[in-house]
Amino acid sequence: MLSIIPLSLAALVLVAYFGGKNRAVAVVAGRRSTLHSRPLYHGTYVAVWVGIPALLLSLVWLFLQGPVIDILLVRSLPSDLRDGLDGSQLQLLLSEIRSLAKGSVFGNPTAEVIAAAERYKAWQVLAGWALVVSSLAISIAALVITRNHIAKRFYARHRVEQVLDWLMIACSTLAILTTLGIVVSLSIESLRFFDLVSPGEFLFGLNWEPQIPIRKGQVTAGGAFGAIPVYLGTLLIALIAMLVAIPVGLLSAIYLAEYSSKRARAILKPLLEILAGIPTVVYGFFAVLVVAPALRNFGQIVGMDIAPNSALAAGGVMGIMLIPFISSFSDDAISAVPRSLREGAYGLGATKGETIVDILLPAALPGIMGGVLLAVSRAIGETMIVVMAAGIIASLTLNPLEPVTTVTVQIVTLLIGDSEFDNPKTLAAFALGLVLFLATLALNVLALRFTRKYREQYD
Repeated sequence: MLSIIPLSLAALVLVAYFGGKNRAVAVVAGRRSTLHSRPLYHGTYVAVWVGIPALLLSLVWLFLQGPVIDILLVRSLPSDLRDGLDGSQLQLLLSEIRSLAKGSVFGNPTAEVIAAAERYKAWQVLAGWALVVSSLAISIAALVITRNHIAKRFYARHRVEQVLDWLMIACSTLAILTTLGIVVSLSIESLRFFDLVSPGEFLFGLNWEPQIPIRKGQVTAGGAFGAIPVYLGTLLIALIAMLVAIPVGLLSAIYLAEYSSKRARAILKPLLEILAGIPTVVYGFFAVLVVAPALRNFGQIVGMDIAPNSALAAGGVMGIMLIPFISSFSDDAISAVPRSLREGAYGLGATKGETIVDILLPAALPGIMGGVLLAVSRAIGETMIVVMAAGIIASLTLNPLEPVTTVTVQIVTLLIGDSEFDNPKTLAAFALGLVLFLATLALNVLALRFTRKYREQYD
């Protein structure tokens, strides 16, 4: 049923667009030059006001429909069925009713539950049709009203531009609110974690064993939440990845921008950027099946003990994955350097290598730093390669030949399972995420100041 709404709105928007254009032409008897705005803007004006209000109504309706029906459903239940139930038990009962309404029967539901499922289905259908009728009514009313606005001196272009301005403001506001929502959610859950675990232990502790008993009689290590090994492993793998990605990516960009022919560039650049489109699980398989065994065999030859899962294998393969991020940004930044800087350096007797090192790279540094920052963020947030090639055990070590883990891997590990968000093990994921968010924010601010300094120098 809900599929009727977008199809109907799309059809009405098309009708409104062409109807608005034709109306504008008809108002001036075909003399388009006498219109204040082109017929295109008149059609767009009508189409926008036909589509946007109905779309907003549909989004708000769908957002509120579920909670409203749940409230009505709870109130319609017999008092002996809902009295004495806490929040989680009530949600479990609602889930049973919803499943039964969809045709999934578990166990032997009572007559009251079956009746509630029938009411739930009926209310869903009624709400769906009410939404369809309301959306179409608003669209048709907007079509009639806005079509009557069209006149010879109607400022349709200005109205359309105002709508676009408000649309861009709304998108920007949504992005800001999303960021604030992430910060608030992380902060609230992290504060709950720090009520249970000392911040000093978390930030400066050297032992990470978050396995705690979640049911009576369960035997665990008791729980240790010192996050230093987790963050150290994250930095170690990211460092290895950048040691691979930065030199290879930057040198590739220099070759493509300054040395390669147009034919070679047209072939090599797309081939290099294919690396960015390969799924990370494929890199993980490559690290496990090719890189890690090769490193172990090399270690046996030279007499070194290399673990089956190691930071070196994960970081090296991750560095290969990050090469396109750095090479593409650096290539674009170097190519964008004005030709006059190159010619001035050559005119003063500088060689090609001296021009690249002393002129082009400093001038392109903001773009290069943007690529490096993107690659660092990608390295810190990578999960699949680390799980497959480096392991999930948090070890306090800087030895790249030993297994380590990262923040993202631990977050995934902590949130797997049926644990509720009321124990330190689960809440630790939010604390890890908050510290990682703050570290990434600090890195972005530092990079922004660094690039701004050099951008002012070479503008």
